[in-house]
Amino acid sequence: MRIIGRILKWLALTVVVLVVGAAGWLYFFPPELFRVGTAYAAKIVCSNYNLAHRDPAQVLADDVQAPGHPLLKYINIDHLHDDSFGASLFGYVAEEIAVNRDGLGCAVAPGHDLEAVRKVRFAKPVEVKPESDFEWPLGDEVSLEGSARVQALIADPSLAGPGMRGIVVVKNGRLVAETYAPGFTAGTPLMGWSMTKTVTGALVATRVAAGKLKWDQDHLFPEWTDDRARIKIADLMAMRSGLNLEESYGDVNDVTRMLFLEPDQAKFVADHGLEAQPGARFEYTTGSAVLLSRVWMNTFPDQLEALAYPRNALFGPIGMRSAVMETDAAGTFSGGSLMYATARDWARFGLLLANKGDWNGVQVLPQDFAEMVATSTPVSGGLYSEALTWKSVPRSGQAQDVSTLPSDTFWARGHDGQSIAVIPSEGLVVVRLGLTPSKLGYRPEMLVEKVMDAAREPVPDAPAENARPTDDAQPSENAIEPQ
Repeated sequence: MRIIGRILKWLALTVVVLVVGAAGWLYFFPPELFRVGTAYAAKIVCSNYNLAHRDPAQVLADDVQAPGHPLLKYINIDHLHDDSFGASLFGYVAEEIAVNRDGLGCAVAPGHDLEAVRKVRFAKPVEVKPESDFEWPLGDEVSLEGSARVQALIADPSLAGPGMRGIVVVKNGRLVAETYAPGFTAGTPLMGWSMTKTVTGALVATRVAAGKLKWDQDHLFPEWTDDRARIKIADLMAMRSGLNLEESYGDVNDVTRMLFLEPDQAKFVADHGLEAQPGARFEYTTGSAVLLSRVWMNTFPDQLEALAYPRNALFGPIGMRSAVMETDAAGTFSGGSLMYATARDWARFGLLLANKGDWNGVQVLPQDFAEMVATSTPVSGGLYSEALTWKSVPRSGQAQDVSTLPSDTFWARGHDGQSIAVIPSEGLVVVRLGLTPSKLGYRPEMLVEKVMDAAREPVPDAPAENARPTDDAQPSENAIEPQ
């Protein structure tokens, strides 16, 4: 019996040592999957709390844990400081911290170096213009009668889709219908995910129009001394760079590592080699848009000037007061995924594209960009455009997947069911935002098709008063002049 007792004691001691050792290993050397999960949680909670003013516990439950990896259910969130949130597994494993900067959103702090992230900031608080009582889109008032038929359609759950958070429909420049899920309003900024790519394309286009960049410009980074030097801006815009990048959410790969673990996202992407010759093959990658962000920001001698540019050149001129494009810890805009704006402001951007870059008589975006977003590329098989938009999306081949939308339709689309459908020939923009994982199989085409038909029915004419802002509220006439 004494021998058995000793054996049991040694076994118990061995178990304790193993448990303590495993716990220590997890604390000091957490697997990368754990770090991606906690960094993602800290980042999403931080952004939604600071930009959308949502309850952190609700964001953790609804946005982080509900649709994701099983490990996410064991994540805890701590509000560490006024500007930062920490996330960890089981309360102590793989802690990551995200820090908010006024006007630039949240970024994950590399090695918990919060001060490194805080250094990327504006010299003074960002001033957001007060709401205007002019009618939307030139102001913030929505008082005109809309379309009852369209309103009924977007309120139909079978068309709006599971997890819908906001839908806005614009017809001939007029907001004719909108709807929001409980807990969300017209004033709630929502993540665009990959719709951000199209905004990045627009910013690149303004620098091209200003004479600072060229579409056929190559030798984009000094470290590209091999065949990568032949990658042109046009190749990155059309997703044909040839860079060897993975694109799959939900696990550890290039895109999740880049977005949530890398302090310098552009450097991480630029360090990848080629898997195909530039221009030869279509492959959709978020890293392409991140590189474009670094390229256009490099046209400014000063980082603060570059950080202010989206607001000065695009968001301000068209009244996107809520828009915030987030940067990484190094200060480069995460131009492939991380931008927040209200549904109405996303619709303003869609309307700008539908109007070929014109905003109230001012050419905010160059017309060649307006042509590029609507022109499909042969290398993509007609799926993708020349300028970070989708012309169509691969279909299952089933009868219900056959689209009847006009040929000039193009899309900005994003992860978890974000979309802006732009149909210039119909004067139609349909924004649909939500939390709709792809596994649910939702597609917005049927919604847009039915809305398009219903929106052809005329709505009452708008009165002339209160429709146009005063001169000092209009975009500058040199919105795309060289700077």
